[in-house]
Amino acid sequence: MMTKPTKRVRCAVYTRVSTEYGLDQEFNSLDAQHEAAEAYVRSQAHDGWTLIRTRYDDGGYSGGSTERPALQRLLADIRARRIDIVVVYKVDRLTRSLADFAKLVELFDAHGVSFVSVTQQFNTTTSMGRLTLNVLLSFAQFEREVTSERIRDKIGASKRRGLWVGGMVPLGYVSRDKKLFIEEEEAGRVRTIFQRYLDLGSIGLLLADLRERGIVTRRRHLSDGRTVGGIPFTRGPLAYLLRNRFYIGEVQFRGQICPGEHPPILDRGLFEAVQQRLAEQHNGYRAARASREAPLTGRIFDDRGNRMSPSHSRKGGARYGYYVSSALIQGQPQSAGSMARVPAAKIEAVVLDAVRRHIGHDAPIDNTELITTYVRQIEVRRTEIAISLLSEDHASEDEKDNPLVLTVPWSKTPHRRHRDVIAPEGSSRAAARPIRSDTRVKLITAIARGRQWLSEIEAAAVTIDGIAAREACSKRHVNMTISLAFLAPRLVTAAVEGRLPHGIGVARLFDAPAAWSRQHQTLGLAH
Repeated sequence: MMTKPTKRVRCAVYTRVSTEYGLDQEFNSLDAQHEAAEAYVRSQAHDGWTLIRTRYDDGGYSGGSTERPALQRLLADIRARRIDIVVVYKVDRLTRSLADFAKLVELFDAHGVSFVSVTQQFNTTTSMGRLTLNVLLSFAQFEREVTSERIRDKIGASKRRGLWVGGMVPLGYVSRDKKLFIEEEEAGRVRTIFQRYLDLGSIGLLLADLRERGIVTRRRHLSDGRTVGGIPFTRGPLAYLLRNRFYIGEVQFRGQICPGEHPPILDRGLFEAVQQRLAEQHNGYRAARASREAPLTGRIFDDRGNRMSPSHSRKGGARYGYYVSSALIQGQPQSAGSMARVPAAKIEAVVLDAVRRHIGHDAPIDNTELITTYVRQIEVRRTEIAISLLSEDHASEDEKDNPLVLTVPWSKTPHRRHRDVIAPEGSSRAAARPIRSDTRVKLITAIARGRQWLSEIEAAAVTIDGIAAREACSKRHVNMTISLAFLAPRLVTAAVEGRLPHGIGVARLFDAPAAWSRQHQTLGLAH
């Protein structure tokens, strides 16, 4: 009788270890895992199990993530259907995350791949095997999370005792035997930074001063041979350094300030003076910014009595300020007044101009102070602004009941401006579409470039050949671009204002007739 040949089953062994410790040994943990898995595969040779030559070893990678080079190669080979069984020493060598394991098993099933653990006899093709694996991985994930919590607690306890627990060594210190000592040359730079800030009172001025003095960040040599640092300070790192209590021998941890074991570099008086100056500068900046950006805050209302708050939006890198009705902010547009949202710059200009004209002299008074001194309330209506004024003593009962009100006519600028597009012959202006914005930008740029090149040629500074060589273009392109310098002024103005019709760009305007009247005819535009 002839026996049916056994089907070949391709087996891949995956090994992993979390740390690089001991990997330089001749026989390390990865080798031990691979040897055990290889022996198991040989024991199943009667079922056709065959070990493939490719090794998938991840040394120094945590099981909490699947971002491991050997694992990714293994998954790529599984997707290419080069593997039938994945063999590991223990389940947690593949992953310690239950969520990641579920995704891996789903991938294995989709490609007909089984999963085997050498020391834990599991078969993922059965429901009981899946249940057992999920339970086991739940404990593996629990162990990893408990270990993380234990490490965090240890770090927290060490910081509360004032110990340095590693990381980047602050400027001015050097690490020896896991302790910090003062490095005098760098410590002198730290003292200079603090003293100069106290003298100058501004981080911006301090940045320029440190550049002039050649004071830069610490230069650090990495294990891969690269060198980082040694560059001028920027605002963020410099502000962090000025607030770092580490320099007075203290350690900050989760809002607590603990005495540290490392020696202080700075005198506490100098450090506290710098902190006070930083706080004053920050508060002053916030107050100045608030008054500069929204001087009408607290006094402006819509015509239904809703307070209007400052807001802003950004478009194309530009910042646009507004005053918005509180009813609109609270999602109740039906309760907002007739003007629920108004442009800040325009309404501020109208109010400030009206108040200054009323007081009768051009006093050098700040906008915020002017509003605080003279204005009680501002009510924004559809066609006018009512400005209630304060009396000089701010205490008159009659004035409170019957305040002086300035009524200023105004109208909100519409969101869309109608452009008087030059209509093509035989069509109406209303039906004409304006030139595309990107086409307009290219056209204006080409006109400016043509005029510049023409000026250079007239001044005998360069020839057409020279321009072509400089701009890396053909002489024909230079001539065509220069021809744009002879466009009719009305066409140039229409291009700048975006009033040319859709379809007229650089190519249509190249080499236009010299006579301005014929340019309109050639382009098919109405005069």
